[in-house]
Amino acid sequence: MALEVDRKRTALVLIDLQKGIAAMQTKPYSAKDVIRNAASLADAFRRAGMPVFLVHVVAPPEVALRPKTDAQLGGTGQVPRDWAEFVPELNRSEKDIEIVKRQWGAFYGTELELQMRRRGIDTFVLGGIATSYGVESTARFGYEYGFQIIFAEDAMSDVSEESHRVAVEYIFRRMGLVRKTSEILEALR
Repeated sequence: MALEVDRKRTALVLIDLQKGIAAMQTKPYSAKDVIRNAASLADAFRRAGMPVFLVHVVAPPEVALRPKTDAQLGGTGQVPRDWAEFVPELNRSEKDIEIVKRQWGAFYGTELELQMRRRGIDTFVLGGIATSYGVESTARFGYEYGFQIIFAEDAMSDVSEESHRVAVEYIFRRMGLVRKTSEILEALR
């Protein structure tokens, strides 16, 4: 099926492409490749006058979630001062909409849905790190809110190749359209 993108009703949402998270080892795509693809999408959306939402997690200890879990995610030490800063390769624009989240997903406890609805957005292209954490959490909320989702499969990656593959093949394909960055860029031409 050829991809069609309504420029008036579609936004780009990029999850956690920030210095601290982009420093992780990711699979099946390196963080460098994910960032390159995400930056290409962001540039194309900006040229087309379409909204770009840059989402990052900022969770200082006093507001961080602290559920009891069997496996800890991330370290317990101090994070570098620039941990939550967006990677410079995104070429952030003053027109980009910054969303600060305090948990995995970008909808809960943020203005993402409100900002999208006010702009008449009913579809979004989604990418980021990590596929089975922030990207999948955002996708699940977006799907339940009735948004159409286009997953930029090579503009996301995970901590393991298997977790990325499972999310893409068994979850995302049932929630929206899974496409490569090149296919999305072609639809924007």
